[in-house]
Amino acid sequence: MEKQKLPNATVSLILAILSFIGCCCTSGFGGVLLSGIALFLVNKDKKKYIENPELYDNYGQLNTARIIAIIGLVLSIIIVGVYIYLQATGQYDEMQQEYMKMLEEMQKNQQ
Repeated sequence: MEKQKLPNATVSLILAILSFIGCCCTSGFGGVLLSGIALFLVNKDKKKYIENPELYDNYGQLNTARIIAIIGLVLSIIIVGVYIYLQATGQYDEMQQEYMKMLEEMQKNQQ
């Protein structure tokens, strides 16, 4: 009998990789969301694999997706924590104002 591929392995791997991009953008919340979805899909497929391991052949890909999703989740949680801290102390607005000043200076220098 020909072995099948786990249905969500590729999708969870893509979502796990995208969670890295999401942790850097959107203040980390996108990374938490994407890695959470990836981990949900990984656990769903892992249950299928445990029931009939002889039917599936891409468990390694699923494991890779799990590891990447966990790393993305940890990084995203750290970034969300830093973002919340900066918002709570008021430092985020100061950073944003300094950033805007730097952009204005760069635009003046280019002209």
